[in-house]
Amino acid sequence: YYESMLDTVLFARDKWLVEGGLVFPDRATLYVCAIEDRHYKEERFDFWDDVYGFNMSCIKNLSLAEPLVEYVSRNTVVTNNCLLKEFDIQTGKKEDIAFVSPFHLQIKRNDYVQALVTFFNVEFSKCHKKTWFSTGPDAAHTHWKQTTFYLRDYMTCKKGEEIYGQFKMDTNTRNRRDLDIEISVDFHGELSQLKEHNKYRMR
Repeated sequence: YYESMLDTVLFARDKWLVEGGLVFPDRATLYVCAIEDRHYKEERFDFWDDVYGFNMSCIKNLSLAEPLVEYVSRNTVVTNNCLLKEFDIQTGKKEDIAFVSPFHLQIKRNDYVQALVTFFNVEFSKCHKKTWFSTGPDAAHTHWKQTTFYLRDYMTCKKGEEIYGQFKMDTNTRNRRDLDIEISVDFHGELSQLKEHNKYRMR
């Protein structure tokens, strides 16, 4: 999905793939999880609340709207992974790229949550031996890294509590290489509650 490369792959497939030909990889799945990342969030975003005595939180809001593409340590992940989207690259259509999906995450340990992270897996199911790889935090590093969406506030969570939400993604109407993403989060825990709806732009 990053830089709308999937759109480019479908264009190349429809233009050059011969009848009966195969696409590799042929299946992609997109996942979301939640992480604890207090130190980075304070350093990059909360800094703007008080810049040598000046309130520059308007810049903070702009910064939060831009997701971070970077490696995420597996030690920061505090939930399970939830499937957001499956895409058949062999037969899928351009119109299938945009989607809206609910998600449900379960907290694996007592901790805080400052952000959501997305990553994808791909499969080569048509090979003589089925193979796949993941771009997730618990897998070996790849070129694609992970994408982090920071929340305005944070959650204080206990093991076993649950985060509910909705993830919406579409290509930007002014620049087809950009992605417009909306994420809703609803959390009701023993120690904190959080309800947010945030908009992001992947450039």
